Amino acid sequence: MQASLVDVEVSVGGGLPRTVIVGLPDAALSEARSRCRAAISSSGFEWPQHLVTINLSPASLPKSGTHFDLGIVGGILAAHGSVAQGRLDDAVLMGEVGLDGSVRSTRGVLPAVLEAARAGIGHVVVPMEQVREARLVEGITVHGVGTVRELAAVLRGEQVPERLPDVVPIGTVRREPDLADVAGQDEARWAVEIAAAGAHHLSLSGPPGVGKTLLAERLPGILPDLSSGEALEVAAIRSLSGLYVDGVLPRRPPYSAPHHSASVAALVGGGSSIARPGAISLAHRGVLFLDEVPEFSPTVLEALRIPLEKGYVELARSRAATRYPARFQLVVAANPCPCGYHGLAGRTCTCPPNAVRRYRDRLSGPILDRIDMQQTLRPMNQSYLRKAMRRASEPSAAVAARVAEARARQLHRLAGLGYLTNAEVPGPVLRHELPSPQGIDLVDTAVTRGLLSARGVDKVVRIAWTLADLAGSAVPRTQDIRAALAMRRGEDVAEVRCG
Repeated sequence: MQASLVDVEVSVGGGLPRTVIVGLPDAALSEARSRCRAAISSSGFEWPQHLVTINLSPASLPKSGTHFDLGIVGGILAAHGSVAQGRLDDAVLMGEVGLDGSVRSTRGVLPAVLEAARAGIGHVVVPMEQVREARLVEGITVHGVGTVRELAAVLRGEQVPERLPDVVPIGTVRREPDLADVAGQDEARWAVEIAAAGAHHLSLSGPPGVGKTLLAERLPGILPDLSSGEALEVAAIRSLSGLYVDGVLPRRPPYSAPHHSASVAALVGGGSSIARPGAISLAHRGVLFLDEVPEFSPTVLEALRIPLEKGYVELARSRAATRYPARFQLVVAANPCPCGYHGLAGRTCTCPPNAVRRYRDRLSGPILDRIDMQQTLRPMNQSYLRKAMRRASEPSAAVAARVAEARARQLHRLAGLGYLTNAEVPGPVLRHELPSPQGIDLVDTAVTRGLLSARGVDKVVRIAWTLADLAGSAVPRTQDIRAALAMRRGEDVAEVRCG
């Protein structure tokens, strides 16, 4: 996410004809001499018939990837006199070359161009198919090239015709799932609305077929659009992951739903030498949904502890230590037991008691304590379901409008504190910088009875502030605290629902 500028220095001198790359290159970069030589020769230029030394400075920084190819080719062309060296002094070149002289796309173009712009570089040359991605950054001139010959033309100051790839028409984009598709489950819909308004983590439990996945998939649709800075972060992560980034900033929050067989590396990020972003970083500023969460490996789930608290993940590998943003909203869904029907009237559970206990223990106490709200969904009887299907459910647009108003109140209240949502506010700020909620003695009683942890106290107060924001109250009321306590503990909140 924080790129480093690397100077590609080329020296052509005496000695037997060979090419040496120095500056801590990895295997893929060491092979660049063969790729670049073939690309230059097939493009009609000559490779120097002398000792060629290519230095990647700073030499102490480990280098990895094929995106250095274009810079090496540019340096060779300048050293051999095919292009003027002055054109390279204020330019960043990034791209992989093929043996036929073609220039191919590479990972990480967007964060690289961002760093080049911050460093005051005037020009950047990227593969033609990644021009739109690079032009998301303002204040820098972007040139797209499809071949080594076009690179030489750009470095000579000539115009190269752009052949940008087609953009998928807006009409073919799949619409977001709508809450109007969910029949009944009013209490669970309310919990999803509260989670969206305050960016709270949410746990959904209940037997199969009650709508847990349906609700989780519709949570991103009621979240506000991303700001320009947030959208750039999301696009940069996609670029680092090798995913396609078109010329429009992604304004909708991302949604990531990894399979329960995902490994630690797939979830939090990993790699052999330099770690790549995982599913939690791809869900940055959006929603991470773990369906059938007890089926995930306990090791995988425990890896979520620090990202849930810090909002980022740090990964140390042999060649580099990386930090990726991971401020996501976690939603987990679980059945009451492996067969899904434990404690359900009218259905027989086939699971032994030990199996039920082991199934529930897969989600550890520390992880559960980091989830703000717990909501139990119950199956609807036939008459209620028939009635719910006849009446129109509230659409996502109406819920999103209330969520946007609540978020606006949070922004106004937290403007001087540096936070965007209630879920981000740390405990000391809640206690000393914000007004004390009404009915806070209910929280003290719950702590005395051992029903809340110290972390749980802060989470109850955060949920109460979100309830107050949805209701338009300046300070959380007693009923807000009571409802927040019930949501925190997964109790029935029908009788305390406010607003």
